[in-house]
Amino acid sequence: MKNTLRMLPLLLLFACHNGQTKDSGQEQLDRLAERYVRLGLNIGQYDPDFVDAYYGPDSLKPTSKQASFPKDSFLAEVDALKKALQGVGTGANNDTVRTRANWITQQLTAFGRRIRIFSGEYKPFDEESKELFGAVAPVYPEAHYRSLLGELDSLLPGKGPVAARFQELAHHFIIPKDKLDTVFRTAIAEARKRTLQHYDLPGSESFTMEYVSGKPWMGYNWYKGNYQSLIQISADLQIFIEKAIDLGCHEGYPGHHVYNMLLEKHLYHDKGRVEISLYPLFSPQSLIAEGSANYGIEIAFPGEEKTTYVKEVLLPLAGLDTTGITTYFEALEIKGRLNYARNEVARGMVNGSMSDSAAVQWLLDYTLLNHESVTKGLQFIRKNRSYVINYNYGQDLIRNYINAKTAAGQPEKRWDAFGYLLSNQITPDDLIRAAANK
Repeated sequence: MKNTLRMLPLLLLFACHNGQTKDSGQEQLDRLAERYVRLGLNIGQYDPDFVDAYYGPDSLKPTSKQASFPKDSFLAEVDALKKALQGVGTGANNDTVRTRANWITQQLTAFGRRIRIFSGEYKPFDEESKELFGAVAPVYPEAHYRSLLGELDSLLPGKGPVAARFQELAHHFIIPKDKLDTVFRTAIAEARKRTLQHYDLPGSESFTMEYVSGKPWMGYNWYKGNYQSLIQISADLQIFIEKAIDLGCHEGYPGHHVYNMLLEKHLYHDKGRVEISLYPLFSPQSLIAEGSANYGIEIAFPGEEKTTYVKEVLLPLAGLDTTGITTYFEALEIKGRLNYARNEVARGMVNGSMSDSAAVQWLLDYTLLNHESVTKGLQFIRKNRSYVINYNYGQDLIRNYINAKTAAGQPEKRWDAFGYLLSNQITPDDLIRAAANK
């Protein structure tokens, strides 16, 4: 007993020393996270597309701006932060610190590439996508897309070019302009209802919706923080009936709106991880965001449920005939697999190996876009370059990750795994490893 009492001060000192080490490691990471946010917000003063969302402290916002883009000082800060984070992560004795340090480091790699792109320094498409988004999308030969067109040729009614026959069928299902808002709000309400059956969302969450024109995209979620979003829909295009569900899920539930809310709630507010309050658009986080938003469509409306809901609810609401809707959705499934052709167009344009006229023809022939959508598609690629891989390859990586985490025939488990993905600092490397280790 006496020996124990004599050793008690030493034990307390040892315990305090250990606690101090842990606290200082966590505190050091918190300081580095603040530097990361400051850097991102500073870059965003010059590059207007850099910051997609920010809801952190006002104290981290820049108070001054240099006359010209300080490329070298930004790159030096990226390198200094990565070196400091490596030291913290290597010396960490808990998984949380290592996870955070690794996540911020991968984001910073994207910072470096985007800084160079903004300064006019480019790399080939695949190298760019690896640095920006942590992944390199697979390459398919043109014969792959021709084979898929062969499947469509057998499915679609009529004779003539496949793309023309697809457009003829699709034009039966264009939402009338005067029905657009009603159809969209109904679809989003259904997607929200289905999401709420699985997730407890913040009671104050909501979104506003606007219809805009002149944008290079079909829909966009501007996350405002405090569980609020502005969802914008590009109304200068013809909008087909399935897009009410696709965009409602992708931009809203369980897509971008839910993803941003869960990160804000679980990581920023509950755990104080300030790095989450900054969403840099050109970063690995976007592969997770876009891939999960696209996968969210099939998790909210699995199997034939999307077709059924469109047929029974949305088409009557839009005043459209249901004739041919089953064939149309079968064609859309094949069209979805053709979407990788968009990557080839972007790869060719970024690498300088595909002319604008060839790009137009590829988009018309292999992605089955109509002429007005092709124009927007080219605008998007010119502006966002390798970002296109996040939609298709990102979706496939998310799907493979969820499948690796769940057994077949367990839809509830899929929602659980998806919820974990949306609430944690997951990287593209995590997705790839999980699928490989199944």
